[in-house]
Amino acid sequence: MLLRLAYLGMTNAFALLRLLPMGDREKDVEILALRHQVAVLERQLSGQRVQFDAGDRALLAALLHGLPREALRRIRLLVRPDTVLRWHRDLIARRHAAASRPKRGGRPRTVHSIRALVLRLARENPNWGYRRLHGELLVLGVTVAASTVWEILKDAGIDPAPERASSTWAGFLRSQADALLACDFFETVTLTGARLYVLAVIEHTNRRIRILGSTAHPTASWVTQAAKNLVMDLEDTGCRARYLIRDRDGKFPKLFDAVLQDAGIEIVLSGIRIPRMNSITERWVQTCRRELLDRTLIWNQRHLLHALREFETFYNGHRPHQGLANARPLRPLPEPIDDPERIARLDIRRSARLGGTLHEYAHAA
Repeated sequence: MLLRLAYLGMTNAFALLRLLPMGDREKDVEILALRHQVAVLERQLSGQRVQFDAGDRALLAALLHGLPREALRRIRLLVRPDTVLRWHRDLIARRHAAASRPKRGGRPRTVHSIRALVLRLARENPNWGYRRLHGELLVLGVTVAASTVWEILKDAGIDPAPERASSTWAGFLRSQADALLACDFFETVTLTGARLYVLAVIEHTNRRIRILGSTAHPTASWVTQAAKNLVMDLEDTGCRARYLIRDRDGKFPKLFDAVLQDAGIEIVLSGIRIPRMNSITERWVQTCRRELLDRTLIWNQRHLLHALREFETFYNGHRPHQGLANARPLRPLPEPIDDPERIARLDIRRSARLGGTLHEYAHAA
């Protein structure tokens, strides 16, 4: 509006200079000609409303506000004299309101380096929502509010929550998390069309994932051996699980349950077509598909196992988890960075896994 008003003021100033050498008779003739043209426009615009932008209103109000109402009625205008006077009142009211408006306080603006880091993470990981970005910042020791991350993304025109999904856990799963394991089979297809089955186990207490293996033929002997390997791994890490949740898939033989029961782990079967009873495992399978399998072309079983091992290391050692207050299964959150000078000199380096499919961020050494 200010640019438009300045332009109109300059053009009218030059028009005024053009009128200086003109005589009174020439000005009267021009005024009569302009009045006649206005009358022609009024006939053509009969029944239509003439639109004035903010600059036009301000200019007309500034030119005509000093004239009395009787003089305004004698001048041929496209609007009523009361409208011109209302424009002038609105202009004065806005000026007084702007002058009397108190200066805003509130939180200081986010440091530029943090804003740049948030936008960088969002650009390099377009499927991350603001909660996921907030967790990654906490892993790096940068303490900001989740709402601040949301505002930074919103100001940059980035969707703060792309394809966001939410899930809930039953009270039993929350109260018994320290003693719970959960497992499930999920399948994927290679480029040659071969169907492979993956068996994974997750600990409810810290979300640690264990990939027990992959096979094209999940026979009873293979699944039983996977259970034995799981028991030995749990003993080595000192995990004291008492229950294991699984579905009623026919791939689990009776020997699978027997091996775990001998180790003191009771089998809990989920209900028929009730995936919420094994919600944490189902959520992890969804994460594995979205962040790995849907973005990777699997050549064969060996390639699949390599990709899953890399994802297991990334998931357990680096990726933050909302269910753990954005901590990691095997690493706690670092101490927050409180020094403003250190925050201003952030030097974040990226390391890629699986050719850039997975990204890890850390401070430069």
